[in-house]
Amino acid sequence: MTRQADAAIIGAGIMGAAIGLELAKKGYRPLVVDKLPAAGYGSTSNTCAVIRGHYSTLEGTAMAYEGYFYWKDWSHYLAVADERGLARFVETGMILIKDPSFDVKKKYLDHHDELKIPYEIWDREKLKEKLPLFDLHSYYPPKRPDNEKFWEKPTGLIPGATYFPAAGYINDPQLSVHNIQRAAESKGAQFLFNTRVVEIRKTEDRVTGVTLAGGETIDAPIVINAAGPHSFLVNRMAGIEDKMKIKTKALRHEVHFVPSPEGFNYEKNGYLTSDGDVGGYHRPEVGNKILLGSEDPECDPEEWVEDPDNFNRNVTPEQWKAQVYRLANRIQGLPIPTKPVGLADLYDVSDDWIPIYDKSDLQGFYLAIGTSGNQYKNGPVVGHLMAELIDACENGHDHDRDPVKLKCRYIDFTLNAGFYSRLREVIEDSSFSVLG
Repeated sequence: MTRQADAAIIGAGIMGAAIGLELAKKGYRPLVVDKLPAAGYGSTSNTCAVIRGHYSTLEGTAMAYEGYFYWKDWSHYLAVADERGLARFVETGMILIKDPSFDVKKKYLDHHDELKIPYEIWDREKLKEKLPLFDLHSYYPPKRPDNEKFWEKPTGLIPGATYFPAAGYINDPQLSVHNIQRAAESKGAQFLFNTRVVEIRKTEDRVTGVTLAGGETIDAPIVINAAGPHSFLVNRMAGIEDKMKIKTKALRHEVHFVPSPEGFNYEKNGYLTSDGDVGGYHRPEVGNKILLGSEDPECDPEEWVEDPDNFNRNVTPEQWKAQVYRLANRIQGLPIPTKPVGLADLYDVSDDWIPIYDKSDLQGFYLAIGTSGNQYKNGPVVGHLMAELIDACENGHDHDRDPVKLKCRYIDFTLNAGFYSRLREVIEDSSFSVLG
């Protein structure tokens, strides 16, 4: 059996679904294919669903702030009802703590000033007022409990924090993708689940579709790789990986859950917090719990995965102890569970931890990859950007020579898609890390 589509999108996570929606709005007939049973069931379902605007590049900051307004106006973006209801944006605001030597102004706040993004500078007294259970000692550089220096009594203090009000998290990331699926379907997109792509079909220089496990084919003049941690395998299928300066690979990461300290309701009164001083981030979680993860300090080992279908999905005691104990340094009275509770999944990481939103050297084959764990928030903006880029290229525009520019819908900024090119040099201003 052969299906026909204007575009075949590999991956029904938030990127694939959002691209499907925006292409359908333009009149294309996209077919989104995923090997899992429903939209958002892959790595998207295990994202910490953080919404925040601070990035180390202007382009990254602008895209994130643009994305914030999609989530604030979620029902308007969807323009359709979902029988399961809508995902909810919990706007906690965000606290940023860095070690005293980190130049927050140069790295982040100059971008915020240029884009007119609100923030506040909190001294130690203000931070203690807002979160009285925070220990304000500096523990930098981050260490693991098996390092004897971890247990030394700290003497210095953190200088305070930066507060960003336009931040928080989405309560149900998988539901958010189901919402986008329903919106895309209302515009004519189709979704095909429990179906694995096994071949990228092509002529010498042009993609012609995909072959599915079982032999079924999809004829499509456009194919989009939005396969998350499987993206490098899809690129190899297409034969384009060796023509990219920036490549992707899969990185295993863990997040953990602990109860809120006794007498404090973190679910109600806590903040999304990025704490570079202890090397981790955390946010409130349902059930008066705290969700926490690593910001990839040098002391934490990296675990690169060659087979994204075969990796350890169980929490490891060593990483759980490192992340929870570091948080216990910051949050006084943090309960330490007797058994590790958490989950493990994969990031899709590019060489500089900045995504690739681009065409490829194979005509008709496009890339929305390298999204690590931090691009969930940008899914709706990426859908808009990729639809414009694809439409321009399919109508003869030379994107490599003259990168597509995208006027944002909500903020006064024009995104340059060339920033996300597969042919770029490594962007040294990247933080080379992720906040969940």
